[in-house]
Amino acid sequence: QVQLVESGGGLVQAGGSLRLSCVASGTIVPIVSASTLGWFRQVPGKQRELVATISRHGDTNYADSVKGRFTISRENDKKTVSLQMNSLKPEDTGVYYCSLERPGSIGPDSWGRGTQVTVSS
Repeated sequence: QVQLVESGGGLVQAGGSLRLSCVASGTIVPIVSASTLGWFRQVPGKQRELVATISRHGDTNYADSVKGRFTISRENDKKTVSLQMNSLKPEDTGVYYCSLERPGSIGPDSWGRGTQVTVSS
């Protein structure tokens, strides 16, 4: 069973930066390499929303609200996906979840437990 563990969340002032990382375990490098990896976020009372994804080929997709500020990247040999977040805004506050979507799946197959990001104004 795939397990995803996020790290790197915390409290930061508006305009600051954070880097989130997520490591996959319970699976092998070829499966992670073939999967789409992503980051979602959720705030209380709202649905989980997509922040960024990166395909097996390295194609990236970002929410309009984070374009130009966030960068997603992956290291397949380390089974890791990262999210560099710059110029953070209070509205970026939320719990950030790592995701893995295997080929042929519709939507993520696995989720991490989440890491809290709080941006103060």
